[in-house]
Amino acid sequence: MSTALHSPCGKQFTHDRPFCYGSAIEFRRHSVGRLDIAAQTDKGRRKANNEDFYGVFREDTPDLAFFEEGALLCVADGLGGHVGGEIASKLAVSNLRDMLRTGRNDVASEEAEEESNGTSPLPAMREWVKRANASVFQTNQDLVKSGKPMGTTLLAVMVEPKKAFIANVGDSRCYHIRDGEIIAITEDHSWVDEQVKMGLMSKAEAAMDQRKNIVTRSVGTHETVEVDTYTWHIVPEDVLLLCTDGLVNMVPDKDIAEEFRQGGSAAEIAQRLVHLANENGGKDNITVVVATISPSLPRLVFSRLRSFWRRHGASTVWLLLFLLGTLGGLALGYYLGLIDVFHLRPE
Repeated sequence: MSTALHSPCGKQFTHDRPFCYGSAIEFRRHSVGRLDIAAQTDKGRRKANNEDFYGVFREDTPDLAFFEEGALLCVADGLGGHVGGEIASKLAVSNLRDMLRTGRNDVASEEAEEESNGTSPLPAMREWVKRANASVFQTNQDLVKSGKPMGTTLLAVMVEPKKAFIANVGDSRCYHIRDGEIIAITEDHSWVDEQVKMGLMSKAEAAMDQRKNIVTRSVGTHETVEVDTYTWHIVPEDVLLLCTDGLVNMVPDKDIAEEFRQGGSAAEIAQRLVHLANENGGKDNITVVVATISPSLPRLVFSRLRSFWRRHGASTVWLLLFLLGTLGGLALGYYLGLIDVFHLRPE
């Protein structure tokens, strides 16, 4: 459903930056607090552009008022075939970034105010997704005079020390991985998913149906939008995966789970998932955000060392052999020099 906005914003996801968001074909990694987070997006093999957009916002984001510890992770997939899908996805993520500058109780609707107990961010997250919808919808009214209105899926996950709070519109998906087992937390808002719920289509039939990219709910295409929210309990070593349907439609859940069973850092897993989706056809844009919760220090060090070895193992071996050979040659030359000196020294 998607198509790449080679935005300079994507270059903001670096180790010395407070936040990142982007959609260019790129990969970045950052450890925030006790989270190992990696994000990667790729246009795939069939699309000319990338309409996906992601955001990773951490606890030292400037003017942050929304949380003290954790991170906000976002994935948006611009609607393919719609005018300005890449604009819609970027606009939606940017609106959620603006949410971070407000407190949790800074919500406009009376319903959200009544629901908020001052601890859960879900009322505010729901309200800000609705604000993102209003922003994209108004942009459609102002700029899109013909053709399909632009829109996007939007998945946002607020990760805190013991819980993940999730807001979702569309068919981007959030998974929870624990001990190699995978669970889809969110439900897809798609035509085939509704057929499965009504018993009119099996999951196997839905996976093969050509209409599986038709979404029934999106941000910006209508004046109002319904937002699904979830509260999910997490423990150390859990992993959260946010992804667009460019991964889901190319890689079955069992194969996604297998990539996590193989282990590795968030960076390695993100790269492998995108590579696998492309190997299986890459029919759509692919975006993944991988967040490991409180990885143990030994695991983190081991995964980083293994990652380094996989990237530089052969060159490291040759470098060590060269250094050992050089040191050996110097030692041998020094030894032979000593023998020569003692041999030539007069009695």
